[in-house]
Amino acid sequence: MKSVSPMGLAEWAMLIALSILWGGSFFFNELALDGLDPFTVVMWRVGIGGVALWLYLKARGRSLPKMGAAWGAFLVMGLLNNLIPFVLIVWGQARIDSGLASILNATTPLFTVTLAHFLTRDERMSWNKALGVILGIVGVAVMMAPGEIARVDADLLGQAAILVAALSYAGAGIFGRRLAEHPPTVSAAGMLLASAAMSIPTALLLGDPLSGIPSLPAFIGILCLGLVSTTLAYILYFRILARAGATNLLLVTLLVPVAAILLGVTVLGEVLAAAALTGMGLIAIGLAAVDGRLFTWRRAGS
Repeated sequence: MKSVSPMGLAEWAMLIALSILWGGSFFFNELALDGLDPFTVVMWRVGIGGVALWLYLKARGRSLPKMGAAWGAFLVMGLLNNLIPFVLIVWGQARIDSGLASILNATTPLFTVTLAHFLTRDERMSWNKALGVILGIVGVAVMMAPGEIARVDADLLGQAAILVAALSYAGAGIFGRRLAEHPPTVSAAGMLLASAAMSIPTALLLGDPLSGIPSLPAFIGILCLGLVSTTLAYILYFRILARAGATNLLLVTLLVPVAAILLGVTVLGEVLAAAALTGMGLIAIGLAAVDGRLFTWRRAGS
């Protein structure tokens, strides 16, 4: 397993692009849920994403690995990165507000820093990484829902579900390094096709995928979720993972709320509140701390 490199401008640009693709998924989800249950939406999302990437590979003359160890890894990655967190987030958000869910989901980098310290050799925890992640989580809390932290009447099982989903995402980021031998498009296609295979029985058991033809808004939402927030997003996901490591990759969970709010301001004309600006500032400081070069420059100039 090759070692990872520090985040450069290209990696930061890809991370920001990934946050925009995933930030837009909140809007696409609203469209897709027009008459469809969440489990059916997940099934179509990973199915369309997987098939689109498979067709792209065919057009480029590439092929997926034959049955064997690679597909075992794709199944594990699909379970950790798609099926478990998607189902838990859907279940959890039925019991707690979306603002609190966003805060809890933003703990993913904290789990990742901890797991990477014990499970990898080249992503050890440092004080600036830990401080940066904590600042980022505080920033998300301030930005998304200033009053949510004080709520003690929220469903504890719902909160636990989102936290386990965040832990699953962190585990996927660590495990996904095993797929570094494959091109990002191959890893993404294999993971999504494996996720689709597992999501079909899940949707049949917990949802209603045979309920009928979706409405036009739902159809548009599903296509955008599958092609934009899944196909394109996971190509970037595996590219960043291979180049910058799991800890840096999962900083995207701190940027997704920022992207979602800015998209709401620019596309839907929503008002940018002072709390949002404060939270974004804390996230920016946290990201700079995790990156580490801010402190290197300060030491060099002193």
